[in-house]
Amino acid sequence: MIGGLIGLFSRIPDSLIALVGRFSIAAIFWKSGQTKVEGFAIDIVSGEFQFGWPNLSDTALELFRSEYQLPLIPPELAAPMAAFGEHFFPILILLGLATRFSSLALLVMTATIQIFVYPDAYPTHGVWATVLLVLIARGPGKISIDHCLAKRCVAR
Repeated sequence: MIGGLIGLFSRIPDSLIALVGRFSIAAIFWKSGQTKVEGFAIDIVSGEFQFGWPNLSDTALELFRSEYQLPLIPPELAAPMAAFGEHFFPILILLGLATRFSSLALLVMTATIQIFVYPDAYPTHGVWATVLLVLIARGPGKISIDHCLAKRCVAR
């Protein structure tokens, strides 16, 4: 019986695992990015939609001045970089475009947060890192633009 269950579990398609991982990690970073901007909001779960030109919020800049305090990067540069990265890379990951490189960018961001901002949050960051490492190592799966592009390149 246990062998049968293990056999059943081993048939879970890698593409399904990658799709769930892509959606989940993109949602985490997107929602974090949304807390840093005003004038533009998209949340499909709550149904909040506000289309406008995004502006960095004053609270985000203050967080980078007081709580986050990254070494070597001034808050005036770190806050907009984080807000941009937390929007740009999740979109790419969700589409499955440049997935491995976008996942690497978010893995670096995760490591930075873990080391310099919230060192006690390693259980959460470990889960994020695991999903990102799976995407880096295995790719985005068949339901992705990367897969379609790779198929076209091989066909040529």
